[in-house]
Amino acid sequence: MPRRLETTIPDDLWQALQARAAATGHSLDEVVQRALSDGLEVHHHGAFQVSTSGALVDGLYQGAVTVGDLLTHGNLGLGTFEDLDGEMVVVDGHCYRVRGPGDVSEASDVVLTPFATVVDFTVDQTQDLDDVTSWSDLIGRLDRLRDTDNEFFAWRIRGEFDRLDLRAACRHASGTPLVEAVQDQVVFSIEAARATLVGFWSPDYAPALAIPGYHLHALTDDRSQGGHVFDLRAGRVSVEVHRVSDLRVVFPDTEEFLAADLAPDAGGAMDAVERPTD
Repeated sequence: MPRRLETTIPDDLWQALQARAAATGHSLDEVVQRALSDGLEVHHHGAFQVSTSGALVDGLYQGAVTVGDLLTHGNLGLGTFEDLDGEMVVVDGHCYRVRGPGDVSEASDVVLTPFATVVDFTVDQTQDLDDVTSWSDLIGRLDRLRDTDNEFFAWRIRGEFDRLDLRAACRHASGTPLVEAVQDQVVFSIEAARATLVGFWSPDYAPALAIPGYHLHALTDDRSQGGHVFDLRAGRVSVEVHRVSDLRVVFPDTEEFLAADLAPDAGGAMDAVERPTD
């Protein structure tokens, strides 16, 4: 929960704060928070990512970081597991694996992930949305909560969903390109469920690093259903926004990653796997 702090500062610091705010376009609150975070080495608005979307598209599914290590860097996020074995949903500091409808389990600390992103989620902005009719409707309204196309954003969306259209990736050997691997993904729907959606919006300039646009995974409140979100309907949801001001990426120390050709643009291939297949 955010706390209010009142203090007295010298004139020179006040002038420096005003100058920094004017130069960056950030509010005084944001400038002070960033300065405190840097000074105290507490980076609440940083994201921690394992590997890159380009490596995932190329089929590099070897585990690089344990779930236990991942959770030391954040309490909310998403990803997948070694050999593309299910969808990862990190909620309230717990990591869950979704392999299909009704197949949800909490992942142990020793399980490995080849790709994941987490944040220590703090609420920068909250907005209730009524009568969400579709994925397109949702992301159009989320766009209005962003004030820039050049930073990353984390999202937590909670409420009663009339319908969620989901997918769960199936296990594949590393080396299988992602476009091929998702051909046998499990696609399913759940109805009338209380759930939490977590995920990220990433800028268009970073397709080889992160999945461009919106990427959301869902987990029901009873922890029995979940997956990658394709579409949805909801009467009312509460949207919480977390602005990501810095991103730390850990690259896999594997022969496959070091030898891979990750130069091609991963955006087109990622677009193909983010939507349902016909």
